[in-house]
Amino acid sequence: MSRPLPAVLRLVSPLAVAALPAPANAALPEPVLRMIAAAESSGDPAQVAAVHAAARAAFPDEVAELAVHKTRFDGMIEKRREEDALVRHDAIRTAGLFERWDGKGELGALRSTGNSQDTGLTASLSLERTGIEWRHKLAAQADYQRSDESTTRERFLASYEPNIDISGRGFVFGLAQAERDRVQGIASRTSVSGGLGYRFHDTKRLKLEVKAGPAYRRTALIDQPDDRYLAGLGALDLDWKFADSISLTQTATAFVQEESSTFTSVTGLQAGIAGGFSTRLSYRVVHETSPADGAERTDTLSRVTLVYDF
Repeated sequence: MSRPLPAVLRLVSPLAVAALPAPANAALPEPVLRMIAAAESSGDPAQVAAVHAAARAAFPDEVAELAVHKTRFDGMIEKRREEDALVRHDAIRTAGLFERWDGKGELGALRSTGNSQDTGLTASLSLERTGIEWRHKLAAQADYQRSDESTTRERFLASYEPNIDISGRGFVFGLAQAERDRVQGIASRTSVSGGLGYRFHDTKRLKLEVKAGPAYRRTALIDQPDDRYLAGLGALDLDWKFADSISLTQTATAFVQEESSTFTSVTGLQAGIAGGFSTRLSYRVVHETSPADGAERTDTLSRVTLVYDF
């Protein structure tokens, strides 16, 4: 479906369009020429196409003259598109380090009394900067909970991922990640990875990408020596906006190594409220094939949070 051009393209003056030279020996009536000029001055290709279709039906013998008008209009619009693209690219290239970032902040809390005294907090921040070829992604997340004066959850994670387009939808990525989960026995864990990825879809409605590559991991379990391993990383990232204000997200990562692999899945459903705010329901599953002594292999967390997009 054709869409109206940006506002800058609709600023074409009707007089400027009408002043363009008409084809020699023009046979179309003056009112039709004025109607075509008015449509062209709107800068809307759909409106121009509709006027030309009506004119061809009314004056089938003047198809050649109408084609000249249409070619002239298409050339003007293409030139404006190229100029607009150059302006956008120049704005991206000259943007400062802290400019052109998009992101979202997420916050949730819980409090219960009675048979148990539970207090919890979950928060996250994700930022993305998209350039002409480069993309940068930053993320941080924290989950903390106490139950009956004991800490039952304490997990922190931060990551940075740069990637650069190489051909079509393919890209090369890097990933640096650090995390801590003392309740699960992990004093610290750092991961460094890189590899290839592919975007199957990259639109406002649907984003789907996968990536894979080698990874290096260093894990420090509480009261145990550090472990260092070479691993393989596989990841999937889905963001599907199936309604105007409702979207489904799914991220999945797998660090596969000889002795201790980690599999993570986060499924979320987000519904817009107003003014950039939305609510989000999410369910996270983390599975460790060789957890610390006394820790569970699988850890789950359900969250209800308030999200702000900026």
